[in-house]
Amino acid sequence: MTLNDAPLGKALTVLKLSGDGPLKRRIMDMGITKGAEITVRKAAPLGDPIEVTVRGYELSLRRADAANIEVSEKPE
Repeated sequence: MTLNDAPLGKALTVLKLSGDGPLKRRIMDMGITKGAEITVRKAAPLGDPIEVTVRGYELSLRRADAANIEVSEKPE
């Protein structure tokens, strides 16, 4: 599943980042790296962007960028 498809409020773990070099680097510079815990907090009224919590801070991501972040549900 990608971050773009993730349900609101669910704790997730980043498995893999895809995309070309500059995009992947920008995502990593925001603190989204393999193994990081991430939670989708809210989505804008029209669905784009989404707000996520990663490493203790809130971050807004475009859905197109979120589609490059593969995640899995964090075990309870």
